[in-house]
Amino acid sequence: MPVHSQFRLLGQRRFLPFYLTQFSGAFNDNLYKNALLLLVTYQAGGLMGLSVNVVVNIAAFLFILPFFLFSGIAGQMADRYEKAWIIRRVKAAEIGIMSLAALALWFGWYELLLVLLFLMGAQSTFFGPVKYSILPRVLANDELVGGNGLVSMGTFVAILLGTIAAGVIAGAEQAARITAVAVLVMAVLGYLAARKVPDTRDEAPEVMVRFRPLLETWRLMAVARERPKVLGAILAISWFWFLGAAYLTQFPNFAKTWLAGDETVVTLLLAMFIVGISAGSMLCERLTKHRITLAPVPWGALGLTLLGIDLFFAVPANPEPSTWLSLMTEPVYIRVLLDLVGIGICGGLFIVPLYAFIQYETPDHKRARIIAALNVINSLFMVASAIAGILVLGVFDLGIPTFFLILSLVNALVWVSVLGLRRRAAQSVDN
Repeated sequence: MPVHSQFRLLGQRRFLPFYLTQFSGAFNDNLYKNALLLLVTYQAGGLMGLSVNVVVNIAAFLFILPFFLFSGIAGQMADRYEKAWIIRRVKAAEIGIMSLAALALWFGWYELLLVLLFLMGAQSTFFGPVKYSILPRVLANDELVGGNGLVSMGTFVAILLGTIAAGVIAGAEQAARITAVAVLVMAVLGYLAARKVPDTRDEAPEVMVRFRPLLETWRLMAVARERPKVLGAILAISWFWFLGAAYLTQFPNFAKTWLAGDETVVTLLLAMFIVGISAGSMLCERLTKHRITLAPVPWGALGLTLLGIDLFFAVPANPEPSTWLSLMTEPVYIRVLLDLVGIGICGGLFIVPLYAFIQYETPDHKRARIIAALNVINSLFMVASAIAGILVLGVFDLGIPTFFLILSLVNALVWVSVLGLRRRAAQSVDN
């Protein structure tokens, strides 16, 4: 294996335990969330007299709410205390949450599962700032892009596998109890991996931790504005989450209505998108030649626009009933799959260099708070994405392909923006 290959990091203790901790957490989050939604949809038939659609939206709200409440506190803690110590405490908390979830799943206490979804969101909120701020402490500058690429690939693969696992388990006779065992086992495995994460010895005792929900989150924005180029990178990443959320949210209806597909088609679309992101994330190290640079970002943005436009024209006018196999074998559908893979690849090229840039440009004692600010803005953009989908598809009654087309055209403006960011950033990176 080449000396500078990013994959060599998977054989080193400074990186592998953290990677496994992140992977298990992303897998468990998506296993739990999707299993809960499937159980509510197909077994509980809604909760507390509410329709399934209302419950699904409540679940999404409960998971994202902690990011707005606690991100400021989470960022302060991650800057103030040793990061491996925080990781171990967060993963220990996950075991506690998943123990309660296992009991709730075992006995069918679905209302408690919704409360625990809020706690899972809180756990993710406190883990998020540590996740990306620890990498510059354990990786050299010429390893940052490759390390971020591995984390991006692992996260999206874990999301895919967790989603698929939830669907497979949902079809079993004892789905709730199997899920109970699975989420608890994954939480324990994540904690065991976290125990091996080496200490970074990077405490910053001058940072004050204040338990003031929302207020401290708001103050994160002031920290982010201190560095305009970093703020530009944050907004660019958040736009990708807006775009990605729009695609992922619409895949089920897109597959059913516009591709005449069954349930397997939804999984295939998700898989193609995530395979693309993983491939793009892995390509970044080679394309950047191990340097901190935003050079791939405009190309990724341009690809998102061009391939998104092509996807609009690739959708068949009169689709025949399809399965995952027909999508992969019939020419009329192959173009759709290739566009989705390409969009994913361009997404990986887009976000990985931006993450590395933020880590490189941010001072050690503020890095976690900057990442926390990023998480807040990501959440805002994902909420905005849902609202945009409601407006375009519900109010204006435009089709999903048209929605994708609009997103691609708006992304052209983002391409112009990141071209400017790339020029401004060249003064401090590209070395």
